[in-house]
Amino acid sequence: MRTIDLGNATLRRRDILALMGGAAATGALGLPALAQDAKKGGVLKVAAPANPSSLDPATGGAGSDHSILWTMYDTLVIWDYETLKPKPGMAKWSFPDPKIMVLDITAGIKFHDGTPLDAEAVKFNLDRSRTDQRSNIKPDVSSIEAVEVTGPLQVTLKLKNPDTALPAILSDRAGMMVSPTNIKALGNDTDRKPVGAGPWKFVRWNDNEIIVVTRHEDYWQKGRPYLDGIEFNIIPENATALRSVVAGQNDMAFQLPARLKPVIERAKSLSVVSSPTLYCIQLYLNYGRSPLDNLKVRQAINFALDRDAFVKATLSGLGEPARMTLPSSHWAFNKDVAGTYPHNPDKARELLAEAGYKDGLELTIGGYMDQDSVRRGEVIQDQLGKAGIRLKFTRGTIAEISAQFFATEKKFDLLVSAWTGRPDPSMTYGLSFDKGAYYNAGRTGDPELSKLIQESRVSEDLAKRAEVFAKIQRFTVENALSAPLAFQFELDALSAKVKGFSPNLLGKPKFENISLG
Repeated sequence: MRTIDLGNATLRRRDILALMGGAAATGALGLPALAQDAKKGGVLKVAAPANPSSLDPATGGAGSDHSILWTMYDTLVIWDYETLKPKPGMAKWSFPDPKIMVLDITAGIKFHDGTPLDAEAVKFNLDRSRTDQRSNIKPDVSSIEAVEVTGPLQVTLKLKNPDTALPAILSDRAGMMVSPTNIKALGNDTDRKPVGAGPWKFVRWNDNEIIVVTRHEDYWQKGRPYLDGIEFNIIPENATALRSVVAGQNDMAFQLPARLKPVIERAKSLSVVSSPTLYCIQLYLNYGRSPLDNLKVRQAINFALDRDAFVKATLSGLGEPARMTLPSSHWAFNKDVAGTYPHNPDKARELLAEAGYKDGLELTIGGYMDQDSVRRGEVIQDQLGKAGIRLKFTRGTIAEISAQFFATEKKFDLLVSAWTGRPDPSMTYGLSFDKGAYYNAGRTGDPELSKLIQESRVSEDLAKRAEVFAKIQRFTVENALSAPLAFQFELDALSAKVKGFSPNLLGKPKFENISLG
């Protein structure tokens, strides 16, 4: 059995994080394998942990969507596996002026429907992301004032303000280009009938069962992809997913909990990959309505949580207690506010009484159905219960419960879920806490925070950016806009025939370099 475990690569991680933001080590979490002798062909069978929220990158709302989206959509910008530093993807970029970004698009790229990915298509996508009523990524591209076609393969973005985070933003959902022809023909149905320009094209999606993609024969990167296709078998229960790999029904399972690592290690035919990520398990708070619009109630929740005990009980100790939405090794981490909420149930009860809840209060909370999510919920319920906060759980699939919390229903006060990380920390804070952001369930915001998020994107100097992020973190932590719990390590199980796989800092597998031996 081959084991790749990067959990103790502390010094190397700190060096890498000083570059761009993440945690990594050389080897498994290094540059993608070149795979010069990679064997072409075959269908990779993957045990995927969640049904997608949508297969349209602009309208989806779950971080777990990314690994499936990346098979069908290439991005204008890509990121380095080690550092998350942006690199040219389908386009190269330049800033001839701090408020002008020019994108030069690679010639010859075609969507899966045969239409060209040219400047008009890129303008269509960026305008749709900025203005479409159904777009969930408006905060990502809020700095763009206008998009102009300045050549057959060139687009010029006029910015409201300097935005050095835009390259990283265009490596995420906003940089995934959909076919304008498909959008105009199908409208909202493109959520389930996607057409992109990635290495594989959509075949079918049976809800909560399977998603199938097949090779895009006119893919712009010659010689790629190696795989003929990929089958994503939706298996939310982690132990069942791992058993399917042990039994040979699937070739790979990812985002497994630490408790299953000994099971993988006992299976001599499997490889285990383990590495740090930006994946933050947390409580999302709807502070746009009572009772969580009361700061003291939100602070009480944070004081009631024992993060060290949570890591031991739910992650088998293989994780980092989360004091904010970035790990301690991140270049933008602010240690000065990390100790704001030590575990203190007495302080929590005191704050509740000051808020008018001397006898405690009951909150509704959404959670997921798999064994590990249930366990997390039980630990949170016990910890908050000791401070007088009673939880009423509703459980379902990731896509269902997340939509009920973040979309129009606003069904719960709390959601126990995860922030799966983004290439640039300004995206994390903008998407999570800015006014109107999708992952801000209450959609309320503070002008001071919005100004700081905008300011964090002005300079390319990491030291200057870190100073702004220190202010952002102080604001979000002191105002208790969320209740972060723990950073989870990546843990994947691979069959022996899977070659060329490299994990990345987001903890969301990409399959571009995989071949089957």
